[in-house]
Amino acid sequence: MSKLYQVRHVTRYRYEAEISENIMEVRKCPLTRDNQRVMSFQMRVKPRAKLSKFEEYLGTIVHNFDIPQPHSELTLTAESLVEVKTPEELPERAELGMWDELKNLENQTEYLDFILFSPLVKRTERLESLFADLKPSEGEDPLSWLKRVNLELNNRLAYVELSTQVDSSADEALEKDQGVCQDFAHVMIGMGRMAGIPSRYVSGYLFHQEGCNDRSCADATHAWMEAYLPGLGWIGFDPTNGILAGDRHIVTALGRDYKDVPPTRGVFRGFAASELSVAVQVTPADAIHSDDDFKRMDESDYRSEPEPSSAAAAQQQQQ
Repeated sequence: MSKLYQVRHVTRYRYEAEISENIMEVRKCPLTRDNQRVMSFQMRVKPRAKLSKFEEYLGTIVHNFDIPQPHSELTLTAESLVEVKTPEELPERAELGMWDELKNLENQTEYLDFILFSPLVKRTERLESLFADLKPSEGEDPLSWLKRVNLELNNRLAYVELSTQVDSSADEALEKDQGVCQDFAHVMIGMGRMAGIPSRYVSGYLFHQEGCNDRSCADATHAWMEAYLPGLGWIGFDPTNGILAGDRHIVTALGRDYKDVPPTRGVFRGFAASELSVAVQVTPADAIHSDDDFKRMDESDYRSEPEPSSAAAAQQQQQ
């Protein structure tokens, strides 16, 4: 079985004064992978700009552009048509011997980036304390443990919009006992890595189906994590909503943590504060929708302070 989705993702930057140049990279194109196929993708930039693209080592598609002219507003509109297949059903549990197989992965460069800690997922006292509380019990296999941690984090951490920043670490979310989807993903990645399980960050979208009781925002991007288990491959866990990643999850980027794969990242030349607005809509391909749905842009809490014209101000999207 598979499902077909339309995704529209609009990002708008407004600057308090004209800036002279804008250089940006964008990760909004869904990936074609085992259970997902991109049927079409297009992105429009206003003011107009010539787009180029490249593929990162995990397959993430990055579009980039340069606007070397004065402007006070930048709008990026990405539209996708994506087919997502229902993942194969997982077994109830794995073999206990899988722990030994995981230990052997420590010497394989393919998994090293996802076993070692990263800028936003560092080994800290708070992370160690949580792991000591949630560590695998005697006789618990890796798959059963990951399922348990996925639900535990969903119960322990509160989902609170704008409670963290784009560069917040897993430790900051644990300090507050709350966060947004990227924080839930970071904390579970930390748990996986402490257990010796390769764990990576996934950025994308979630279709919010009626009756599913999702905690994450329907009009924003989404984030979860994938853990690698020998013989089973990469398995997606969504601790924000306490579910396994399935045919409602649409993948756009993979990395060690959020810092590797922000949906937008760039620099501008000028002296101006900026304001970021984001709107996301994921609908079944046969659903009727209109452009009126996108006349309202959801204002985020992110603002950059004015910088000297000789410097570049970094811009990133808040989840």
